[in-house]
Amino acid sequence: MFDRWPGLSVLAGVPAKVKAIRSSAAVEDYLERILELINTKGYARVVDIATSLGISQASVTNMVQRLDGEGLLNYEKYRGLVLTTAGETLARNIARRHQLLADFLKLLGIDERIVEHDVEGMEHHISPATLRAIEALTAQLKRHPALLARLSK
Repeated sequence: MFDRWPGLSVLAGVPAKVKAIRSSAAVEDYLERILELINTKGYARVVDIATSLGISQASVTNMVQRLDGEGLLNYEKYRGLVLTTAGETLARNIARRHQLLADFLKLLGIDERIVEHDVEGMEHHISPATLRAIEALTAQLKRHPALLARLSK
């Protein structure tokens, strides 16, 4: 469930009905990618999602229909899709979590390729408490570069 960890910031502003939807890393990856496509291209189609995720259009169609049924997006066959308000809110929160983890690892001097690999592995399994701690630590490290320099030694 999206609410497997009460208080997870990914759910901020998401309606209770959506919070009850069964979650998976795949659902989160789809929402995150759809938002990214909409932000960069202005739209997201099944073919675009399939290409960017490296999976079949049939698989994407199945997931898009599921997300449509769960109220996270509106999909019209052969046209395209748009995120609902709930879907967009959830996708933005997922993207924010992804960016927070990436920023934290980059602050630690981790190579970009490793950062992306590690974030993909971490982002769907991190607890709210750990995410809050990482957020606070990242903020402190950005405010106090001397502390960061001491860590890098």
